[in-house]
Order: sequence, then C-alpha cells, then structure tokens
Amino acid sequence: MYFDRPGPENTDEAMRAARRRAEELGIRHAVVASNSGETGLRTLESFGGLGIDVVVVTLHAGRWPVYEAPDAGKIERLRAGGAKVLTCTHALLGNVEMAIRERFGGLQPSELIAQAYYAICQGMKVCVEIVLMAADAGLIPVDREVMAIAGTGGGADTAVVLKPSYTNRFFDLEVREIVAMPRNKS
Repeated sequence: MYFDRPGPENTDEAMRAARRRAEELGIRHAVVASNSGETGLRTLESFGGLGIDVVVVTLHAGRWPVYEAPDAGKIERLRAGGAKVLTCTHALLGNVEMAIRERFGGLQPSELIAQAYYAICQGMKVCVEIVLMAADAGLIPVDREVMAIAGTGGGADTAVVLKPSYTNRFFDLEVREIVAMPRNKS
C-alpha cells in the first residue's frame, strides 16, 4: 500500500494493512514507534483479538525536551492492555555517535545507515531502529518475523515485515516486506 503523502492521516489504513498482513503471515509480535503513546494505543486496538504481543518504543528521554515525553496516562493504559513499553538509547540516531558528531564533527557509521533508510522513507528508518532496540532489550525474538510500524510526524504511515537482529548483529536484519509506506516524502 502506498500513500501519496506521509503523515498521521494514513494511520487507520496503515494499521489495517499491517493487521491483515500479520494475520496472513502468522506474525506474533508487533513493534511500534510512539512518542506520546497514542499510536501505541491505536496498535493495541487494531491488533486486538489476534494474540499479537505489542512492543511500544518511545523516544529516548534525552530527546523529550526537543520533541515530547510520553503521556503517563497513555503509557499506563498501554501496560494495562498488555503492551510492553520500551524507552532506551536509539540504535541508529540519538546515541553516543551523535554526541561525537555534535562535539567534533563528521558523520558516523550509524548515521550513514540511518540516512540510507531515510532515502526510502522516514518510517523505514524508524521501523528498522525500533526492531533493533526491541531485540536488544529481549522483548522480541530474532528467529521469526515481526511487524514494525512507524510514521512521519506522528501516527503511522509505514508498516514493514522484518526478521530482527540485535544491534551487534545488525547485518543479519532482513527487511522482508514493505506493507505500507508513503510514496512521497512531503
């Protein structure tokens, strides 16, 4: 499924496509990026009744002053609904390599990888990143496919089937299917 433009207005369609494909493939784990917790709640609702474990990945706390901190009430609702919530260092952007660049200049390897995924769309980069983070935290298996869901500027416009890996085994990660994404970057 391709959207003409990125953005949160694609969330409902992206969720329906992700649910449908997860059901077809027998996927048991979904990982979703959610700054405030709202997209995480939409994922729990969308995947309800399928028996899919949902992991909600927030921005790391060091980025909250720039963007937003998760809404405590939404995080509590996510946990009450059975979702696991993960807040940790970002695998590709926002880690120690970013601090090196900001202090000394240059472009770090993880940022080059992130920029390559951005060439597809922002959601693709985020899908890869959150799956790495969830795998590193031991919240998803690395031996079976997962559904990753992310967006551009809030909500969800990208859904991807991935075979996860840990960050220290990054090149074992496989993008298996693009279920939904924006065709244009703006």
